[in-house]
Amino acid sequence: LAEATALLRRAAPAPAEPTPPTQALRAQPVPPKRKVPLGGVRVTPPQGARFETHAFRSELGERPYKLFIPSSYGGDPAPLIVMLHGCTQSPDDFAVGTRMNAQAEARGFVVVYPGQTSAANPQRCWNWFATDDQRRGAGEPGIIAGIVQAVAAQHAVDPARVFVAGLSAGAAAAVTLGALYPDVFAGVGVHSGLASGAARDLGSALAAMQGGAAGSVLKTGSGLPTIVFHGDRDAMVNPVNADHVVTQALGRADLRERVETGSANSRSFTRRQHTDAQSRVVLEQWVVHGGGHTWFGGDPAGSHTDAAGPDASAEMARFFLDRQHGAML
Repeated sequence: LAEATALLRRAAPAPAEPTPPTQALRAQPVPPKRKVPLGGVRVTPPQGARFETHAFRSELGERPYKLFIPSSYGGDPAPLIVMLHGCTQSPDDFAVGTRMNAQAEARGFVVVYPGQTSAANPQRCWNWFATDDQRRGAGEPGIIAGIVQAVAAQHAVDPARVFVAGLSAGAAAAVTLGALYPDVFAGVGVHSGLASGAARDLGSALAAMQGGAAGSVLKTGSGLPTIVFHGDRDAMVNPVNADHVVTQALGRADLRERVETGSANSRSFTRRQHTDAQSRVVLEQWVVHGGGHTWFGGDPAGSHTDAAGPDASAEMARFFLDRQHGAML
C-alpha cells in the first residue's frame, strides 16, 4: 500500500478552466516555452524508420511525446496507436519495454507515446483518478486528444483506425479516453488497469487499486472494442479490476462468449472472447496465470516488463488492426 501511495501521490496545481471539446481537439502544436525532458533509455529505430521527439502545448497544458514512423510509411493514411506509459516510466522506456515499435514496423502503423511530466505528477503517473482529468475537453484527456490531432495534422493518419492503449495508470487513462472520445478512438487496450470512473481522488484510487472498483459510466457514445490483459498475481492493481473493465465495456450488449486456455513463453493463460451476432470479436480478456504487474511478452531492457507469457503488444496490434470504427476489416 505504501508503494502504491508513493506512485500515485501528485502535485496539486491550481485547476485549469475547462476548454470546450472542439477547442481541445483543434489545438495545434506550438514551440514549447522550454524543453520538457523525456528521460528513459535510448531507442534505436530500424533502418528507414524514425523515432521523433516532439512537444505539444495548448490552453490545457503541455506534454512531450515521441512518434514512431515505420520505414514503410509513404504518405498513405496509416493506423495510429497511442501508447500511455505507467508510473515512473517515460515514452522511450515504454517503447523499449513493450516492443510496440517492432510491431509497427512489421505491420505498417504509426505509434505515438505521450509523456507525463514530473511537474504534473512527481512519479510521472497519468492522473486518471483526478476529477479534472476525467472530463472531455479538459485536463490530460484533452491534451492527449490534442496530441492525436497534432499528429494527424502532420502525417496521414486513417481517422477510422486510431486506437489507445496503456499500462497501469496509463491503462486507466486509456479507458477514460475511450469513454470520453469514442469519436476519436476505434478501440482500447487495457494492460493491468482499471475501469473508467473507478476513482475521484487519491484515497479512492488506492481503494480501487487494492480492492477493485466498478467505476462509473463516463461514455459519451457506444462502447468501444476493448482488449484487456491482467496477471492474476498482480499485487499493485487487484486483478478484479480487469473484470470491472470488461463489465463496463460490455454494457448491455448481447454478446456470445467463448473461452480458451493455452500457454505462451512459459506462462499459461485464459482468453475470453466476446462476439456479436456477426461473430465479430468486440471484447477480449486475457488472464495471465502467475503474472504480476508487468507488460507481458515485453523486453527486459524496459521497466515493468515480463518476457514470459503471451505477447501483449502483438495481440493488441492484431486486435486493433482487424477493425475500424464500427466495423471489422
